[in-house]
Amino acid sequence: MQETDKFERRDDLFSQVVRAGKRTYFFDVKATRANQQYLTITESKRRFSEEQGKFFYEKHKVFLYGEDFDKFKDGLNAAIDFIESGDDNSELSEGETKPEDEISSTVDVSFEDLGEETET
Repeated sequence: MQETDKFERRDDLFSQVVRAGKRTYFFDVKATRANQQYLTITESKRRFSEEQGKFFYEKHKVFLYGEDFDKFKDGLNAAIDFIESGDDNSELSEGETKPEDEISSTVDVSFEDLGEETET
């Protein structure tokens, strides 16, 4: 394999753009070298930099792999159903934990802290 092949950008197999107010969401299906498909979900927001005096795009990306599709879909549907109805009808499968149980052993991070540089 040539070195340029190693870094060659993979074309999207499928792409859907959803514009929602000040945000744009990109749903892109791609494939690994082993031809396994995965989904990237990108949220893009237009921001203004006071320092530079110009606009830029802030992007956040989630990679979702095939083995997680069903659980992700179930979780997303449960969250949407809760928002629409106000009823918590979510059921945990045997052996699963609630997200707050999983997070309890991690470092407490505020979203406002993300992206800020810390002095060491």
